[in-house]
Amino acid sequence: MGSINNYSVVLDFLSFFPYEINRSDMCKFQYFSFQIPQLFIPCIVLNLSILREAKMIESFSKMPKIFEATKSTMIVLDDVVSALKQIKDSSIDLIFSDPPYNIGKDFNGIKDKKDNEAYIAWCKVWIDQCMRILKPNGTMYFMTATQFMPFLDVFAQGKYHVLSRIVWTYDSSGVQAKGNFGSLYEPILRITHSKKTKVTFNAEDILVEAKTGAVRGLIDYRKDPPRPYNTKKVPGNVWEIPRVRFKMDEYESHPSQKPEALLERIILASSNEGEIVLDPFGGTFSTSATAQRLNRKSISIELNEDFYKIGLRRLGLKETFNGEKLVKEKPRKTNNKSKMPIVTGK
Repeated sequence: MGSINNYSVVLDFLSFFPYEINRSDMCKFQYFSFQIPQLFIPCIVLNLSILREAKMIESFSKMPKIFEATKSTMIVLDDVVSALKQIKDSSIDLIFSDPPYNIGKDFNGIKDKKDNEAYIAWCKVWIDQCMRILKPNGTMYFMTATQFMPFLDVFAQGKYHVLSRIVWTYDSSGVQAKGNFGSLYEPILRITHSKKTKVTFNAEDILVEAKTGAVRGLIDYRKDPPRPYNTKKVPGNVWEIPRVRFKMDEYESHPSQKPEALLERIILASSNEGEIVLDPFGGTFSTSATAQRLNRKSISIELNEDFYKIGLRRLGLKETFNGEKLVKEKPRKTNNKSKMPIVTGK
């Protein structure tokens, strides 16, 4: 925390803040942030005028306490529900949400396991908050464990409109199942506000190879005159995309990283350049990294400080955090002593 030396930046900030403040009173304060503690402005903020120019600041009714941003990318260190409540209604174009699955994974010392009913109730809270801030023509994709998705699917059907039920499938890795069928997929629900909503769907941007035409070279004799089948098609709702592996450049130290290829299809299909993509559970910030590459603006929220630091580094927002140099770490995954940790400056 610290004072803000740029007085004009403080005034710009106040124009977007929800509290009633008499600007003439500002002259009385030598240190704004110390005199009004409930309006603490962290010195981690680069420059609020940057966000104003990018118009992302207009999405917030109350600015978060700890965040970092450029003109196109913003990441927030906060609890998901608390941060979502600070965002204005109908201000986000696309949301991708990949919450903890409540299956006991270890998120840097925090066990992802609570009572099943409590987990489902918590999911409903952040889903409702996400739908509140989603624009009238926006789309939301969210994931969870296979055993919980049916409950959230029924919930979404009752309040919103389900557009697609997607299966993300991948090859197995690590320990293979021997006494049961291995789990090789994760569900994704795609929803919007109502059946009448006209959502963005850029079919031409996500075409994939059509094996009937591209590989087999078959002729469609139903046409007059007959002609080859199309070599490209819109993907179905079963997406075969590899998981992130240890040796991949995009790999980060996180228990549930999603591949950029998955996010690329979602972002290309359901948003346009310059629009805002929100990820309520930043994790390794694959959503923001993909949005950057595809010329979208992005806002990502993350509760865990260690994962927040991944976002700072991966998105090129900062090189240090609280005096710590941010480097990419790939810790050893096995007990084999020949496999030592890998540390790079990426």
